[in-house]
Amino acid sequence: MVAEVLDLLAPARGGLFVDCTVGLGGHSRALLEGGATRVLGLDRDPIALALAGEALAPYRDRVELVHADYRELDRVLDARGIPAVDGTLADLGVSSMQLDAEGRGFSFRRDEPLDMRMDQTSGASAAEWLRTVDEEELANVIFEYGEERYSRRIARAIVSSRASVPVETTGQLAAIVRRAIPHRGYQRIDPATRTFQALRIWVNRELEDLDTFLVGATRRLLQGARLAVITFHSLEDRIVKHTFRAIEKAEEAMRILTKRPLVPADAELARNPRARSAKLRAIERVA
Repeated sequence: MVAEVLDLLAPARGGLFVDCTVGLGGHSRALLEGGATRVLGLDRDPIALALAGEALAPYRDRVELVHADYRELDRVLDARGIPAVDGTLADLGVSSMQLDAEGRGFSFRRDEPLDMRMDQTSGASAAEWLRTVDEEELANVIFEYGEERYSRRIARAIVSSRASVPVETTGQLAAIVRRAIPHRGYQRIDPATRTFQALRIWVNRELEDLDTFLVGATRRLLQGARLAVITFHSLEDRIVKHTFRAIEKAEEAMRILTKRPLVPADAELARNPRARSAKLRAIERVA
């Protein structure tokens, strides 16, 4: 949703913009080409940062890339003596690069180590967590983050399987989940999809402190500056929607720009079907 992001953030007026999830650098490049004076790019994935550095090499004098979680925005800005910025973007969730890259364990399309960490330099992998997690906690995670109605059956099956063989690959996990869910004719998505989403969200703490980040990011906006957030599943979007409403209600200086979220145009969906669940919301500091 590059065109929509540019329309909302309006980089043509110049200034410092923050790309909180720089990924491969696509949005940052667009902001720079659109007139941003400088871009500060954050990402928790060091592999993505390296690739973004290559992609943004022509703009190296106007870009700084930082290995940091987007929720560390205040710390990153304070360390650089930056009180406020001219616009901020957070493109949440797992990127296509992470989904497609071998050895990351986000997808069940191939059998590989069950990692799922966006930052492979820290924290426990999904496989490590599954070795010891309590069955009830596992069921709750799958239900809450995957909105999976068969969460308890799946958790029971995983715990039963690991008693004889550790669940260490994506293929193993997908097979366990598929066997645990009743088959009822045609299924639009693979039965393992919701469980994989739930574990990924849990491993990366994707929803943790998202509301706190949103509040902090709006306080870092200069007058006329905007915060744009792209989400890819209903749990994230719900947090963004309700937090933006709370901010607007609490602060007269803040105004929501997207009463309903923007969604990808048909042309973009034709190019990139993975964008089908994307929703873009934005809020502005008007005074």
